[in-house]
Amino acid sequence: MILSFEDARRVVEEHAASVRTNAIESVDLLAAAGRVLAEAVAADRDIPPFARSTRDGYALRSADLSRLPARLNVIGEIRAGEKLEAIPASVSPGQAVSIMTGAPVPAGADAVVMVEYTSRHGEQVEITKKIAAGENIVPRGAEAARARLLLDRGMRLNEASIALAASVGKSQVAVYGRPQVGVLSTGDEIVDVSASPSPTQIRNSNSYSLAVQIQQAGGEPVVLPIAPDEPARLRALIEEGLKTDLLLMTGGVSMGRYDLVEQVLAELGAEFFFTGAKIQPGKPVVFGRCSAGAAAREMPGYFFGLPGNPISTMVTFELFARPMLEALSGQHPRKLLFLQARLKSEIRVKTGLRRFLPATLSGEFENSHVELVPWQGSGDIAATARANCYAVIPPDREHLATGDWISILMR
Repeated sequence: MILSFEDARRVVEEHAASVRTNAIESVDLLAAAGRVLAEAVAADRDIPPFARSTRDGYALRSADLSRLPARLNVIGEIRAGEKLEAIPASVSPGQAVSIMTGAPVPAGADAVVMVEYTSRHGEQVEITKKIAAGENIVPRGAEAARARLLLDRGMRLNEASIALAASVGKSQVAVYGRPQVGVLSTGDEIVDVSASPSPTQIRNSNSYSLAVQIQQAGGEPVVLPIAPDEPARLRALIEEGLKTDLLLMTGGVSMGRYDLVEQVLAELGAEFFFTGAKIQPGKPVVFGRCSAGAAAREMPGYFFGLPGNPISTMVTFELFARPMLEALSGQHPRKLLFLQARLKSEIRVKTGLRRFLPATLSGEFENSHVELVPWQGSGDIAATARANCYAVIPPDREHLATGDWISILMR
């Protein structure tokens, strides 16, 4: 069954929403970078725990600046990290306190005037700019009240969330285990990367690109031996791959005489959700599940048969396999994020397929633009290596003119 891109993606998302995640483990905070959080993290106190100055200057009562210039008596200085006993108990009318960025604002003061608008005269400060109550102050608990949820389970931890966890004292966090993903390249024309290929053979690049994409998506690749175009050996390797949490196969899913993957999967009792998507590159992509090897996982194993051409393999992983892998790693479902850019030069294609073509986004600010990378079809790895995005061409457009806005999918 060949589906539109939108329908095929929807089928994958529906199944991804139903999968169970791996076991939970506790790791050091730094080791949790890139992992998926398996526990909720809440504020252990108000953030900030005190009214905090956002500027170097003077804490004061804004009402004292009704007439300018104003001269106020300086009754002390507050540095960031100052001990409580060193902070003035209160600021009275006509008084000000020298204060540094990040320092606690004393009681009575309702604003901080920046030092640029002041001049010091002994024990007094002269102020030449009015400010409103609350200016340059972050109130206590403004960022988060005590016990408020900061990070929810299912979030992938990046530098900001790691910093937030550190700010509430989480030296260790609970994360979901990384799913194991089987990688099986098929075809008699494929040889190992260290081998010397004959004139009609190619080295196995797909296993390497997929392994990197799997790692970036939060999984652990399990690279299997290359499967020949021979049913018995292919079946044995597929059964081995189905013992992992997700199996990705490349090659053998087209309509050729020696494309045996679907045949072997059918013999194993596989259920197919689709056997193609109306896209370029990657039309003969296959998605399904199979109970073979289920005892090792306690549930039927999902698999993808990805086209063997290298760019097709990379594109179909991003469009279809990634959401399933992210779900298996415990991550909340995410929709595809498309950006918009202007075309640097026109594009002409045939209608009928949604196309994801290697492209380069360049320029900056309002002068950014996108241009297709010259390529020789979906086997052109060099073109993809030069690209930093995919230009997304709708199935009903055969001509896009220079300057048109188009969608792009970043790599």
